[in-house]
Amino acid sequence: MQSTQIDMVLRRITTILSVVIVTLTLVGATTGILLSFYYEPAAGRAYQSLRAIDTQLNYGWLFHKAHAIAGNAVVGVSLIQIVVMFVSRQFTKSWLAAWISGILFTLSAIGLGWTAMILSWDQEGFWRFSIELGTIEAIPFVGSLLRDILTGGTGISTVTVQHLYTIHSYVVSVAALVLAIVHLASVLWQEKRVAQEVGASLVES
Repeated sequence: MQSTQIDMVLRRITTILSVVIVTLTLVGATTGILLSFYYEPAAGRAYQSLRAIDTQLNYGWLFHKAHAIAGNAVVGVSLIQIVVMFVSRQFTKSWLAAWISGILFTLSAIGLGWTAMILSWDQEGFWRFSIELGTIEAIPFVGSLLRDILTGGTGISTVTVQHLYTIHSYVVSVAALVLAIVHLASVLWQEKRVAQEVGASLVES
């Protein structure tokens, strides 16, 4: 009985974390859209445009900060949720969609942070990205191709910022939003199914 109650609590925590994930994703997407009106994806201009957003636009700093916090927080929350799902032993086939969407969302959230690395065009982001490119180029067979796709075939330049901005804003962001919604729907379906099973068992008893 105690084990069943613990499992129910863990399932409820999983559902709450799914709602938090969708909320943070929507906050990140909304603030990202607002920032895109003033952000300039170009070498040099990217840093200046972000400074202008922080210092010249009304509440620009707030939207910029909220975007960064939501992006970092959603990675932590999604990792915690995977741990909760593992501890609650949700390994049945009915949880497959929740597991797959949750893991893919976590990878997408990490990908959002990675693709945003160079978008601020500051010293830290530039050198971190340079190191990451060296790691990518070391991948057998496809490393050089991936590096050319990311950089545009040359060094780190405006083309690189534009490529990463496109991947960040139109590919990974859309995938993360879709996966977050699918994950929440899968978890809610599990809640409904379990509630129906509990109700049926109570009627039989």
